[in-house]
Amino acid sequence: MGTTSSPGPGPATTCWFSAPPAFRGREVVFSVIIGAVLVPIPLLTLPLYLVFAELHVTDTVWSVLMPSAVSPFGVYLARIYATDSVPDEVLEAARMDGAGELRIFFQIVTRLMSPGLVTVFLFQFVAIWNNFFLPLVMLSDHHKWPAILGLFYWNSQPQQLYYNITITGALISVLPLVLAFQALQRYWRSGLSAGSGKP
Repeated sequence: MGTTSSPGPGPATTCWFSAPPAFRGREVVFSVIIGAVLVPIPLLTLPLYLVFAELHVTDTVWSVLMPSAVSPFGVYLARIYATDSVPDEVLEAARMDGAGELRIFFQIVTRLMSPGLVTVFLFQFVAIWNNFFLPLVMLSDHHKWPAILGLFYWNSQPQQLYYNITITGALISVLPLVLAFQALQRYWRSGLSAGSGKP
């Protein structure tokens, strides 16, 4: 099962923290999100399984994708990047020109933050692609297993019956990660906001 992730929820939350005017309790909300980084992911697997079992979504792709939709570390990384890459002068100039917050967010902030958003996306993509314990608990149908779980199953067979297939599969399973890095590396360029604000 090949899975991809969307960089939207985490960085979008971060941009909401950085682009609009500050609101009361913003730092408290951000502290709670950062506190989630300290919680080990395997510790949440059993509670997630019980919740999804009540919702009858276990043994589905959604039971693996939904817990991975938002990464607290991705939110932290994106906010730190937004703090340095989105100058206040640019936001104020846009507001003076009559741009609304949504237009500022989609036309200015997301473009200035594109290298950071791509970085968060790649972190999420690698984490979901290499996720092992959560699919092992959630998925009982082996046709829905991710590549890493299938490779583990082949490698655990007695007398190494699938040794050659496992080695070949391990090589092939790395290719999507390599292609993702190659396709998105053009977004990693510095100086996107250089000269956008007056000194």
